[in-house]
Amino acid sequence: MYVRVEAEVRPTEDPEKVKKAVLNVFKGAVNIVENQRGFLVVFGESYTAESLRKVYELIRIQRIMDAARKSLRKGLTKDTLVFKLHKQAAYAGKLSFIDSDIESPLGPIVFYVESADIMRVIDWLAPKTNMGKPLWEIDMPKD
Repeated sequence: MYVRVEAEVRPTEDPEKVKKAVLNVFKGAVNIVENQRGFLVVFGESYTAESLRKVYELIRIQRIMDAARKSLRKGLTKDTLVFKLHKQAAYAGKLSFIDSDIESPLGPIVFYVESADIMRVIDWLAPKTNMGKPLWEIDMPKD
C-alpha cells in the first residue's frame, strides 16, 4: 500500500497551519516543500494503512460512514483511490469530503491511496451500513 497526502499552501496561509490541518487527518510525518510551480506544499507519504487511521476515526466520530463511503467510491479506479478533504474543516479537526477544488476556497487536502485490494481499504474506512450501523468491521489492510 502507498498513501500520499498533499495540500498546497496559498500565499495568504501560514504554512504551519496548513501542516496542522494535514496532521489532523493524516497519521505520519509531513514536510513543507516547494513544488515545480514555486508554491509551498505540505506533503506526506506512507506505506501503511495506519496513516489513514485519523480518517478512519473521524468517520466514526462524526457518524458519516454512508457519506464517506459514497465520496470514497467516487474517487475509485482499478487500484487507486483519490479523495479530497476541505482544508479549513480539517484544521478544525473535522472531516468534510469535497468533490471539487472550488468547494475548499483555500484548496483541498488530497489523498492518493494505491493498493492491490483498494475496495478493502474502502470497506475498512467506511463499511456499508444499515440504519446507521456498520454491516461489518474488518481489520486494517496490511499490504
